[in-house]
Amino acid sequence: MDHKEKIKDLPGSPGVYIMKGSHADVLYVGKALNIKKRVSSYFYRSRRLPERLRIMVSQIADISYIPTATEAEALIYENSLIKQLAPKYNVALRDDKSYPRLKLTVNEKFPRLFITRRKVDDGAAYYGPYTSAKLLKRAVIDLRQIFPLRSCGTMAKRACLNYHINQCLAPCIGRIDEARYADIVAELRLFLDGKMSQLLNLITGKMMAASKREDFEEAARLRKRIEAFSSMKEQAVIYRPVDEVEELKVMLGLGGSVEVIEAFDVSNIMGQEAVGSLVCFHKGRPRKSEYRKFRIKTVSGVDDYSMMREIVGRRYARALEEKTALPDLILIDGGKGHLTAALGELEKLGISGIPVVGIAKEFEHVYLKDGSQPLVLPKDSKALHLLERIRDEAHRFAITYHKRLRSKKIGSSELDGIPGIGRKRKRALVKHFGSVDRVRLSCLEELLKVDGIDEKSAKNVIAHFKKQGSG
Repeated sequence: MDHKEKIKDLPGSPGVYIMKGSHADVLYVGKALNIKKRVSSYFYRSRRLPERLRIMVSQIADISYIPTATEAEALIYENSLIKQLAPKYNVALRDDKSYPRLKLTVNEKFPRLFITRRKVDDGAAYYGPYTSAKLLKRAVIDLRQIFPLRSCGTMAKRACLNYHINQCLAPCIGRIDEARYADIVAELRLFLDGKMSQLLNLITGKMMAASKREDFEEAARLRKRIEAFSSMKEQAVIYRPVDEVEELKVMLGLGGSVEVIEAFDVSNIMGQEAVGSLVCFHKGRPRKSEYRKFRIKTVSGVDDYSMMREIVGRRYARALEEKTALPDLILIDGGKGHLTAALGELEKLGISGIPVVGIAKEFEHVYLKDGSQPLVLPKDSKALHLLERIRDEAHRFAITYHKRLRSKKIGSSELDGIPGIGRKRKRALVKHFGSVDRVRLSCLEELLKVDGIDEKSAKNVIAHFKKQGSG
């Protein structure tokens, strides 16, 4: 590994760094106030290191990291990752009594979170031990901003100061019920276990459910929680490989190589001139010779799912017939419904070995075949950027073809011969109403809402279709 190049890409901010060997085995997990400075010290001041760490440095093949907002937050992640990954060169903290822990009293009706140096068999959940009591105290203050659990030893009969400064939800006076409080405790446990992607997926699912039932106040509250986690810059996966395809494999849990990705999109206006597109990317770059465009043949009206089924079915039925190579990954522009439509068509064709994902534009969530909730990838994820780039290219290719067909149709249509209605105004009318039939049924007031249509030309349109009707 060229450690100088690797260190150059590391941030000069707080976080957790992960050192790996040549077989991707985790050698060491550490925390730092400045990741770049701390990691560079292993290489540029190696003589000062203990023999154990000098041996480790000679085995390092890759370095990845998880950025955090503070060093105190990094302390929490460091501990959870050490427990999960059991790195070879991390020294276990054997003298438990000398190190602080976090105690979550899940054995109580309304659990508390606090620091302790004693671990007893009392039914509570313990986290740690942690190496720094000072940083742990800061971490608990930060945690209470997001997980406002009670801290008092006994339940008072009136709300204390913590409630008024938004660090407690006041279960003592019934401001929160046991079920909702338990939800926050469950979220905190995911956080302390380092399972950030699961936590974000859980909260996102709740937010979407609240929005669907029009509980917009609850949806807004959950959105703020998601934003709070996002501001902490936590990543959805442990490793951050430099190569975006490699990162995509980790993000989606794929076993094989992901060199060839094919993406699909559909485009239409109110079902008119419906088309589909296929774009192909090889090792992250477009392979335009493999692009394909489709005119929708079997679907009438507005039915994007059926359109997706048609183009996916046509593409891979032909591939099977001609015995051409299949892609390593199929990307669908859309959410769960579009993904399900594509999967159903592949199943009909007997194609089951290719991973298929959907990416929805609204929140840029990634939908997987077996996931009940979408995967929320970090905004700075290279894998997400790759999926977005391919999705956007499929959309561009589809919309370009759709516009070309519409333009041809507009060039010769029932709007021909109307005084004052040239090519530009014909295009504006069809774009506004979606079809010539809707233009025919429009009134003067509706026509005047179209860009570039004045009262005289609007009256000419109405007169034209009246004449057609009487003829």
